[in-house]
This record gives sequence, C-alpha cells and structure tokens, in this order.
Amino acid sequence: MRRQIRPAVLSVLLFLAAFGIAFPLAITAVSQSVFRRQASGSLIERGGTIVGSELIGQRFTSPGYFHSRPSAAGAGYDASASGATNLGPTSAKLVNGVHGRTASDGAGAGDFDGVADLAAAFRSENGLPADAEVPADSVTRSGSGLDPHISPSNAEAQVARVARARGLPESAVRGLVARYTSGRQLGLLGEPRVNVLLLNLALDREAKLPG
Repeated sequence: MRRQIRPAVLSVLLFLAAFGIAFPLAITAVSQSVFRRQASGSLIERGGTIVGSELIGQRFTSPGYFHSRPSAAGAGYDASASGATNLGPTSAKLVNGVHGRTASDGAGAGDFDGVADLAAAFRSENGLPADAEVPADSVTRSGSGLDPHISPSNAEAQVARVARARGLPESAVRGLVARYTSGRQLGLLGEPRVNVLLLNLALDREAKLPG
C-alpha cells in the first residue's frame, strides 16, 4: 500500500509545483517583460482616468462617435459575462428577433433585436436608404460580445453621421479611420479592422462634440 501511495502523492506534488506554480510564474514573467502593456490589459488613460482597453469593446451611442458592433455579453459589452447568442443561421429569433415578451412568459423571455431590427436601426441612424446593404458586423454579435473592432466598411457607413455631428469634413474623418485601421496580421491572418475606442478618442482630440 505504501509503495503505491508514496509515488502517487509525490506525482501530485510534482505536477502541482511544475504546472500550478512554476509554469504560471514563468508565463507571467515572460509576458510582463516582453508584452507588458498587453499583459496588463492594454488600458487607455486620459486625464488620469482609465477610459477603456484596446482589447475590450464598449458601448457608444452618441451620433458623434463611431458605434461598436452589437453585443450579447450580459446586457451588452459586459466583460464579466462574455459570450454570444449561440443562435444558428437558420434561427428565426436571430433573424427576426423577439418582441413584446415579459418576465412572466418564462425563462429567457424579453425583447431581443434580430438581424432585421439591427439592420433597420443601422440604416436609420446613418441616413441610409431602407434597402441599402449593411456590413455584416453591424448586425451580428461577436463570439465574445467584447470585440473592440469594426470592419472598415462598417466605419465607412458611419463617416457621414460622425462628420456631421462633429462639424468636420468627411475627408478628415475618413483620414482618421484610415489611421486607425489595422491590416491583416503578418499580411495573411484575419481581416482589416478599426479599433473603435482609439478612433473615438482621436475624434475627441480633433474636434470636441458641440455642447
């Protein structure tokens, strides 16, 4: 019995020390020395106040700001409840939404904006024709609900509204969009993307909102 217990206990202690203590400490040391800013959350500070992170999306509703893609994380952009809708492409709820339900209707009840609702809202707020095509990321929620980026086509569709609210030429706003557009990683991975928070902070530096 002792011959069996002793190596079992030693193995548990060895793996605990190696993978529960040494490995996390080594990863932390490497990340803090090589990728210190990213490992610390890529936080952005303005005037002594942290206004957000380059890595986590947040809600913007003013017409003078670029708006993030929709979110299903908690009540929206909730970093403690990251997640998606988990609705498939053939889901009627995903396409048409659910409206007019209350808590008394049971679990999961409540209003939910579908793709059709989000598309109509996007067209309305950006002054687009009722039949205009809209970027996919303007009507779909990301897998995390915390995507800090939008597509260049999404940003382009919002340029006129933002420029009008800021009193800026559209060309100046497009210039800022181009400045904060990142290309594919290593030239191959992913798609071009625009960091919404960084772009909106640049807008604030360029021209404060009226009032």
